[in-house]
Amino acid sequence: MKEFDTYIFDLDGTLLYTLDDLTASTNYAMRAFSLPEHTTEEVRMMVGNGIKKLIERAVPGGKDNKHYEDIYNTFIEYYLKHNADTTRPYDGIIDMLAILKQHGKKIAVVSNKYCKATEELCRYFFGNYIKVAIGESDKIRKKPAPDTVNEALKLLEAERDNAVYIGDSEVDIQTARNSCMPCISVLWGFRDKDFLIRNGAQTLVETPNEITSCIK
Repeated sequence: MKEFDTYIFDLDGTLLYTLDDLTASTNYAMRAFSLPEHTTEEVRMMVGNGIKKLIERAVPGGKDNKHYEDIYNTFIEYYLKHNADTTRPYDGIIDMLAILKQHGKKIAVVSNKYCKATEELCRYFFGNYIKVAIGESDKIRKKPAPDTVNEALKLLEAERDNAVYIGDSEVDIQTARNSCMPCISVLWGFRDKDFLIRNGAQTLVETPNEITSCIK
């Protein structure tokens, strides 16, 4: 594993286990409009492309459903109040971030999660380690476009040449590729090893410790 100067992380499924709160919020919105609810495993495969895409996948008829916008807004209102009910850092994440900071590494989060939730969760769980956290907004193209990664590099005043993107999904692999950066794919997140390999993963890690094992 190579040592880098800059580490840019995905959030859901990479730093934080968020699936139960995402599922609860999705089903709250479904119930509010008398729509079928979804299992945790179904929601697992719906996430990765942002909340709007999650709701589009969850709602019968997607964006063509006449209640789509209201369902989306219901989800957002509920999730902003309940996004830390069961959400937690994966084992080893805090230690990994502490080592990166101790060795002067630049750290950011780039997520397709709603921007306000991204900022609040990073501040709540990782305030000592992560100051740059960029989420989904109408102001910038989301992953897998490189725009949010480019913005993170700009805010960090970091060079692309020695930066890495770390995530748990096919979207993260595509994002790293579009950003002209290597990608580390984590195996504790929302996609399994075979799926990641089929989608182009080349460097895979089973624990956060592997990410910092090369740092001298």
